[in-house]
Amino acid sequence: MNAMDNTPHKKTAVDTSRCLVELRNIRKAFGGVHAVDDVSLNLYPGEVVAVLGHNGAGKSTLMKMLAGAYPIDSGEVFLSGEKVQIRSPSDAQNLGIESIYQTLALADNLDAVANLFLGRELLTRWRTLDDHRMDADARKVFQRLNKNFTNIRIPVRRLSGGQRQVVAISRAIYFNARILIMDEPTAALGPEETAMVGNLIQQLKAEGVGIFLISHDMHDVFALSDRLAVMKNGKRIGTYRTQDVTEDEVLGMIIAGKAPAGKAQTERPAR
Repeated sequence: MNAMDNTPHKKTAVDTSRCLVELRNIRKAFGGVHAVDDVSLNLYPGEVVAVLGHNGAGKSTLMKMLAGAYPIDSGEVFLSGEKVQIRSPSDAQNLGIESIYQTLALADNLDAVANLFLGRELLTRWRTLDDHRMDADARKVFQRLNKNFTNIRIPVRRLSGGQRQVVAISRAIYFNARILIMDEPTAALGPEETAMVGNLIQQLKAEGVGIFLISHDMHDVFALSDRLAVMKNGKRIGTYRTQDVTEDEVLGMIIAGKAPAGKAQTERPAR
């Protein structure tokens, strides 16, 4: 979708029974190190799948391949059952895949409106910046996520952590993200702002957005995710419905790479 015909994300009926994204047998090596080794993972509309593991487990590398930041050595990616090629971040964005990293990738010297459209500015028919439309559209999407967010014309470095997350999430939903990769979205946030981000995630789920959540915070994982996938040394240890496992069992997978006894893995969310 180009900047001339873009409109804010609208809520539509979503078929939650059809797999939104499927990663099949994905591999990535850096030299002799197999960062991701034959990993398969899927995501359904309106679902949060937490991707867990120690630093170096391969979770971030896997997600960066889906986001187009790293090329995939081998394996396949399917969106809504159709095989796709993701060779760059722009490929991913054109397919409706957006990423929100821990650092947020915001330009601190620019205001919230400029950050929302950074690199994807709206243009008039004369190919000049359409400042009026960008301001109006930005206010609509910010207000939909947080009605108290009104100081949108100050540099984002002066915003709170929660407000900065609103800007980052707004950028994803304005450009019609179907799949959202969130890397430590509540890191360094206080309790009130953490709760606000949790509410935003629930709102996105209700609109059919599928979310991959990378987090070390077990409270976030159990509060927000429908399923969780644990990786260790580049391999997937297991994927389970979050409600079916305990925190101790998850930590056992992360630390020891040991799947919990008697617990069935699942490739589908509970409905």
